[in-house]
Amino acid sequence: MKRNKTSVIVFVILGFSHRPDVKAFFFILFLCIYIITVLGNLIILLVINMDPALHTPMYFFLRNLSFLEICYTSVTLPRVLVNLLSSDTSISFAGCALQMYFFLFFGATECCLLAAMAYDRYRAICNPLHYMDIMNKKVCTQLAASSWICGNLVALGHTIFIFSLPFCGSNVINHFFCEIQPVLMLVCGDTYWNELQIILAAAFVILMPFLLILVSYSLIISSILKIRSAKGRYKAFSTCSSHLIVVTIFYGTAVFIYIRPKSSYYLDVDKVLSLFYSVVTPILNPIIYSLRNREVKGALSKMRMNIFNAATTAFDQKK
Repeated sequence: MKRNKTSVIVFVILGFSHRPDVKAFFFILFLCIYIITVLGNLIILLVINMDPALHTPMYFFLRNLSFLEICYTSVTLPRVLVNLLSSDTSISFAGCALQMYFFLFFGATECCLLAAMAYDRYRAICNPLHYMDIMNKKVCTQLAASSWICGNLVALGHTIFIFSLPFCGSNVINHFFCEIQPVLMLVCGDTYWNELQIILAAAFVILMPFLLILVSYSLIISSILKIRSAKGRYKAFSTCSSHLIVVTIFYGTAVFIYIRPKSSYYLDVDKVLSLFYSVVTPILNPIIYSLRNREVKGALSKMRMNIFNAATTAFDQKK
């Protein structure tokens, strides 16, 4: 192992190397997931940018989310794919710190952005007449910027704190990337107070936006129930259902992973659960928001027709 007598200078990411019989399967699976995630979110970005009808606050936040999901997945999956093909799965101390920083940065930003999206839906349903005045371009930009700034501060604080702790002994990270809990298990000595600080910080970062989402949706449901027509209630709820699915998957696994003591970690189980918020949620984003959204489906159809017409015109000109 590449370390000196007092501290670890290189980590080894265990990943899925303990199951060499399924490495080829995992490589094909993760490669397909990564390609679909990037292409799916890129298509959503293109559709929103190209269709003026989608230049609304809701799609402004969705555009931010799609870009975020591309970055979020790109922090982990390319490295996972390389490690599945290589016998050397080591990562430098600085490289591990950088990976953790960017993963926390995009993860914490998503927590805040999902809360901003819930607030947007609350304003759209509870204040429909003044919605565009309240959620103007300046407010949307401020909410999105605040989410990115908050994510950066959280990630910077966590990363500096964890990597300033002493590492010695084993340098094997039992995970497929430099996640907080597996890295924390390599810290020397009693880490009780370190764990407590991290749990409290994670609880604040995860639970505060989650509570804002719960409050927003409590008010939304209250407003929806006051709508007399069943068609009106269905239309109002359908605008929120996509967001609710993403929130449930993302927050459900994140709360379970981060807000508990080290003594209750089951790394092999946590490794699988981590896939939900680091891999599954980003790939579900384009699927959920395109298949369950009539406006996005309409814009996609329009874009396909434009591409087809352009291709037909180009073909006719060549004749």
